[in-house]
Amino acid sequence: MSRVNTVLGQIPAEELGLVAIHEHIGYGMPGSELDTKWWKTPEQRYEETVPKLRTFHEYGGGTFVDATGICNGRDVDYYKSLSAKTGVHIVACTGFVGGDTALPHFARADVDYLTRQFVHEITVGIGDTGSLAGVIKVGVSRGGRMTDLDKRIYRAAARASLTTGVPILTHLAIDAENAIAIFNEEGLPLDRVLFGHVDDGVNADKTRDVWIAEQGGRIGFDTFGYETELPDPPFWARPRQERLDHFLRFIGDGRLHQVLASADANCSPLGWPGVKGHTVNYIFEDLIPDLRAAGLDEAAIKTIFVDNPADFLTLQKSS
Repeated sequence: MSRVNTVLGQIPAEELGLVAIHEHIGYGMPGSELDTKWWKTPEQRYEETVPKLRTFHEYGGGTFVDATGICNGRDVDYYKSLSAKTGVHIVACTGFVGGDTALPHFARADVDYLTRQFVHEITVGIGDTGSLAGVIKVGVSRGGRMTDLDKRIYRAAARASLTTGVPILTHLAIDAENAIAIFNEEGLPLDRVLFGHVDDGVNADKTRDVWIAEQGGRIGFDTFGYETELPDPPFWARPRQERLDHFLRFIGDGRLHQVLASADANCSPLGWPGVKGHTVNYIFEDLIPDLRAAGLDEAAIKTIFVDNPADFLTLQKSS
């Protein structure tokens, strides 16, 4: 039976339901807990987060993949409480958003150490929570090119993925040539990698999404809802119709089974104000209605949000 690691234990992939594949319970940069203006107390986080997850569940959402890596505010005991409270499956990750967010302890680590760290969190548990990571997060540091540390993290992630069967998702799909070279050197099938944020307003024109798909990678359109039409849009915002057209054009070229979509929203941002009015529920309130209005049928929507994520998240050890 296909299985997926969630914070409350392994479940059959068939029970994931509709999946938000790249989201955050609460994301902050290292040291953001020292920010007296934006840091949230546990009570404030809970008050902001529970209603969003309950609404997600009421809409028909089944699983929330938290892409908050090491050093960025990950709190797995909190995730367990939220999952039990709301009925939403939560998948936690190991790994890093990028080498430039890793604390010095990890920045000096070699590939073997990083691999052991990832494997431990996937097979033994994250800290003393007893919960197993279900995905590995990797990313490209600021500047748009992989640093030496990024490359060590990517190589360690590939080895951990092959050892444990857990997939990899990336923060940004830029510098994909270097990433794919590393994954190929390690013998990792590229359908175990979701190259994320191909649709964001900063890097969309630099991301070789079609080429990545041709190599066999999965493609994440996962910043839906960060629109220039917002009252106070973030710097990575993009016009709503432009992003939707990009997505429809990509899947219209026969790549429906390689694509996953999400909103990359923060339930309760840590150490920064977040983006008001943008939540995981954009998927139900705006994105799926937009897709239906554009002519996508229910089978295609199920493929994007149910079937593709289930296949991606299923533990698949190399033979």
